[in-house]
Amino acid sequence: MKKDFVSISDLTRADVERILDLATRLKDRQAIDRKLKGKTLALVFEKPSLRTRVTFEVGMTQLGGHAVYLSQSDIGPGKRESVSDIARNLERWVDGIAARTFRHGTVVELAANGSIPVINALSDEEHPCQALADFLTIREKKGDLASVRLAYLGDVNNVCRSLVMLASLTGTSMVVGTPAAALQSPATVSGEGEEASAFASALRRVEVRTDVDPKEVVKDADVIYTDIWVSMGEEDRAEEKVRDLRAYQVNSEVLEAAKKDVIFMHCLPAKRNQEVTDEVLDGPHSVVFDQAENRLHAQKALLLLLLGGDVESIQR
Repeated sequence: MKKDFVSISDLTRADVERILDLATRLKDRQAIDRKLKGKTLALVFEKPSLRTRVTFEVGMTQLGGHAVYLSQSDIGPGKRESVSDIARNLERWVDGIAARTFRHGTVVELAANGSIPVINALSDEEHPCQALADFLTIREKKGDLASVRLAYLGDVNNVCRSLVMLASLTGTSMVVGTPAAALQSPATVSGEGEEASAFASALRRVEVRTDVDPKEVVKDADVIYTDIWVSMGEEDRAEEKVRDLRAYQVNSEVLEAAKKDVIFMHCLPAKRNQEVTDEVLDGPHSVVFDQAENRLHAQKALLLLLLGGDVESIQR
C-alpha cells in the first residue's frame, strides 16, 4: 500500500482484498491484538462524528495504541494555523493522522506535508473508510463481490463517489439512480488531480440512470444503498436537494422491486422518513448496524497496515 489513504484511488484491487481479508480475521478473533503498542493516532476532525470517532478510538485501543482527538476549535486548519504547519508539528509527536474535513484538499495537504500516514476519515469528495466497511459487509452477506449487483439511490455525494470507485476496482456491478440535477451538483463535479480523474473514470464503468423510477433502478439488485440528501455544509441547499431527490426515497415498494433477499444499506446518520422510511431502516432487510460495526474492523485493518503492525501473525 501507499503511505497514505486519502482516496480509494490509492488502492489496488490486491490492496482491497488484503484489507478485507485482514478485517475479517480481526473480526473473527476473540483476543484483542495489541500490535500497535506505543503508537498514537491524531484525529483531526473539523466535523462532528459518532461512528468515525468511536471506531478509530476503539480500534487504536484494541490494538494497544492511543488516539488523540483534535477538534476544529483545537487547531482550526487553515484558520488558526496552516494545514502544512499542522502536519509538520504532528509528525514530530504521533504516528499517524485520521482527518475528517470539509475540504478534500485539506487531507491531501496534510499527506503532502507530513512524513506519517494520513487517512481520509471523510471529506467533501470521498468517504473511503466507509466504503471499505460497506464492501466488507456486502462480502459477508453476499459472497464474491464480482457477483453482486449494487443499486445506489439518491445524491451523488462523497459516499457515492467512494462506492463507485470501489465497485469499479472490485468488479462489482453497480447502478446509480439519481436525478440529472445531482450529476451537475458541486459535490459531483468538484475536485482535481488524481482523485477526480479516478472518480470520472470509475463513473464511466458503472451504470448511471437519471430521472428513472427507482423501482426500475433496483430491479435484480442484491444490495440497495442510500444516504442522506443534505450533507454537512450543504444546509443552504437543503430545500433544493430535498425537492430534487424526493422521488428517490427507499420505501417498501422500492424494496419489493428488488430481489427477495436484497439487503438495505445506509452509512448513517439517517434522516428517517426522508431518504428512507422507518419500516425499511428497521426492517429485516436492513444491515445498517452491521455496516456500523464493520467500520471498526475495516479501520483496524487499515491502521495495522499503515502504522506498521505485525499482520502476518494474525490467523483466523
